[in-house]
Amino acid sequence: MAEKEEVKLLGIWASPFSRRIEMALKLKGIPYDYVEEILEHKSPLLLALNPIHKKVPVLVHNGKTILESQVILEYIDETWKQNPILPQDPYERSKARFLGKLVDEQIITAGFVSMARADEKGREALAEQTRELIMNLEKELVGKDFFGGKSVGFLDLVAGSMIPFCLERGWEGIGLKVITEEKFPEYSRWVKNLEKVEAVKDCIPPREKHVEHMNYMGERIRSA
Repeated sequence: MAEKEEVKLLGIWASPFSRRIEMALKLKGIPYDYVEEILEHKSPLLLALNPIHKKVPVLVHNGKTILESQVILEYIDETWKQNPILPQDPYERSKARFLGKLVDEQIITAGFVSMARADEKGREALAEQTRELIMNLEKELVGKDFFGGKSVGFLDLVAGSMIPFCLERGWEGIGLKVITEEKFPEYSRWVKNLEKVEAVKDCIPPREKHVEHMNYMGERIRSA
């Protein structure tokens, strides 16, 4: 009889980076232990496992530590082959990785970090910049249920955890409407599709609590 695998995830309930790992583990049907970290009081375990960045998520698999959410997603996909997350085609895979970086580097910077520091006029300019970036995702969704085609894949987890289920809560908190169904019909349809997927739905943070958290995160950025 095979020994039970050790799969442990250190995360924060409001973090899109750790929520996407939970989504992936649930899609794959992998049992895991979850350890909730506190933003201001990081545990000795987290500091020991990730001494360089001191951030979540951290995945521990049979004593091995894997860091950085997109790296963890790829590790999960290569370790457990069922329900593939990354596209099988090399070109599609490279495109998913490229757009994943766009989400985690450019969209989060324009759509939240810079926006938190900006005045009202600056926010409007950053909102337009964010729309232009998200339009790259809108075009990619034409004719598809998900970025992965008929099933949830890598880019769905990265973009889904970050934009509709995180950044939109931040925009709601400051009274800014960045995305409309009229301008982004494919995106809007995609979000509705995501919300029907059990593994995704289970990992969406509660809206009101999350809006409050995003307001708090914005204050932290402004006071840094």
